[in-house]
Amino acid sequence: MPRRLLSLVMLLIAGTAAAAESRHTVLLLGRAAGEQTLSLEDGEYRAEYKYSDRGRGEALVATWRLDDSGLPVDYRVEGHDYMKTAVDERFGTGDGVAHWRSGSGRGSAPLGPRAFYVPEYAPPELTAVLARALLKAPGRRIPLLPSGEARLEDAGELSLEFDGTSRRIHQYRISGLGFAPVPVWLDEHGDTVAIVTGWLSAIAPGWEPAYERLLSEQRAADEAAAAQLARRLTHRRGADLLIRDVRLFDPRDLSVTPASSVLVHGERIVRVAPGGDITPPPGVEIVEGRGRFLMPGLWDNHQHFSDSTGILDLISGVTTARDLANDNEALMARVERIDAGLELGPRVLRAGIIDGPGPFAGPTPMLAEDATRAIEIVDWYADHGYGQIKIYSSLDPSLVGVVADRAHARGLRVSGHVPAGMSARQFVAAGADELQHINFLVLDLLSDRVTETRNMNRFTEVAAHARAYPPDHPQVRELLDILRRHGTVLDPTLNIYESMFGADSAAPPPALAKVVGRFPPQVARQQKSRALEVPEGEEAAYAQALPALMALLRAAHEAGIPIVAGTDSLAGYSLQHELELYARAGIAPSEVLRIATLAPAEVMGRTDDLGALAPGRYADMLLIDGDPSRDIGDIRRIDAVFKGGDRYDPAELERALGITPSVDAAGAR
Repeated sequence: MPRRLLSLVMLLIAGTAAAAESRHTVLLLGRAAGEQTLSLEDGEYRAEYKYSDRGRGEALVATWRLDDSGLPVDYRVEGHDYMKTAVDERFGTGDGVAHWRSGSGRGSAPLGPRAFYVPEYAPPELTAVLARALLKAPGRRIPLLPSGEARLEDAGELSLEFDGTSRRIHQYRISGLGFAPVPVWLDEHGDTVAIVTGWLSAIAPGWEPAYERLLSEQRAADEAAAAQLARRLTHRRGADLLIRDVRLFDPRDLSVTPASSVLVHGERIVRVAPGGDITPPPGVEIVEGRGRFLMPGLWDNHQHFSDSTGILDLISGVTTARDLANDNEALMARVERIDAGLELGPRVLRAGIIDGPGPFAGPTPMLAEDATRAIEIVDWYADHGYGQIKIYSSLDPSLVGVVADRAHARGLRVSGHVPAGMSARQFVAAGADELQHINFLVLDLLSDRVTETRNMNRFTEVAAHARAYPPDHPQVRELLDILRRHGTVLDPTLNIYESMFGADSAAPPPALAKVVGRFPPQVARQQKSRALEVPEGEEAAYAQALPALMALLRAAHEAGIPIVAGTDSLAGYSLQHELELYARAGIAPSEVLRIATLAPAEVMGRTDDLGALAPGRYADMLLIDGDPSRDIGDIRRIDAVFKGGDRYDPAELERALGITPSVDAAGAR
């Protein structure tokens, strides 16, 4: 008899009191990283779920009971979240009321038409539980608690060999949980086969070899939907476009010139008239600026692309982005689709990750244990059109020079995390051109006492000691002078540390505070700050850590160290907030705009095409109802985004993701 998952649902219907157990493999980028153990006894389901990701990762124990419709009547979960913060969540029903308690607060609602409670923290199996409930529900729709609605679509059937027998499995897609539908694979009995994403997946025993096929089937559906969206939301024009009567920002000299005009032919700017008119060519499309602010498109220099990244970028004015580690095959295919107009997104520059083997290795096959393998990896990236190598924390420090020399010989830049056992100044001396994350500057100052930086130390030690190193500290001045002399670029990602140090772990990240209320309800609930638990007695140190990092950033800028803005968090909106943090740190708004436009084009050697509005460069532009060169907060007041002259309406893009545009939410910006 072919081996198959024991049907937990059928056991419950049969009323058995016996325990049944199944173990699902948890995959991180397709590689085993943990497990999900499922059991059923006396009508109670239990899931133990854990995975490890470079010293981080969730560990949850959840139990729940279902009614005859497959809806939870109670749910409990304990453990810790990705950043090791304690989790304790409860949901129950009684006396006609549903009530819940989690880290973000308490709530209740009359039961009325029965609804499905979506936990803040749950093992992957809960998604399959929802799919089975939707299959039973009228119209395959169920209200969600605390709010929202889930809808189920049958995305087709797939026949696969399993233990020598052909088995039919179904792909279902649940809308209402995220910006995009969530796929779930169930077998002919309704049992969970897999919940697969390009990042984190759970797959039933024996089905692991099908992971790539399942992911491929999902991506085909995703790509078809993305292409349809791109056709609908890209406003193409004729050959010529004229934007006139704008206040033109030039990051080369930080000037703002009123009554200006820009003429575009094809994808590129052909003429710029600061303070002047351009006679419209025959058949030109004219955009009346009416005194609004026109500037180059923004860059996000630290991203990891996934399905909604590109559209979130365009919503927020990001027209060029740099991916700093991903599933290489998936990323290259995505960039091809964006370039071909089959998916919405900015121009994407690719940096390829390289790490060393070990328990904290990054989730990538690009692991080098010796110089031969390191050179092979660099060559692969160079041969596939990557422009940069990103070194990660587990690479043997002795290989940094090998990687840097080979990368530079092939015309690639070198950046990254500082490998464990190495200081930032040693990393730069070995050939690194750029540092990711400002915490590594503080870790350099602590390098005599903190040598293991692959685990949570790289956050907790910085939180505890950053305030001890103000800009006038001799070690700080020495380090900044070294970076300045080497021309080292800094990619700070300040928004991450704002979220970690002193934020509310149950609240959204500060970077999203201004926009999360407009997100779809369940998406909004998923946004957590991932704040670190503050050890007793270190409250003051943690509270002063972010101000210390902001002071360090300003000192780096004043020392002449090139800075490029990046997020490493939710795309688009987080970049706008990252720029606001730079202004809060004391960098003038016009300089912040330069950091977000021309500076990265200079760093990446792309000033012939990007970074300023000038003849010959791509027509990547933002039309803004405000003046972010005076008030950086106006970077959120974007009326239109142009990429290669094609126009995108941020409000239209937001509606496509289920986000309420700011003009709808408030009646005006």
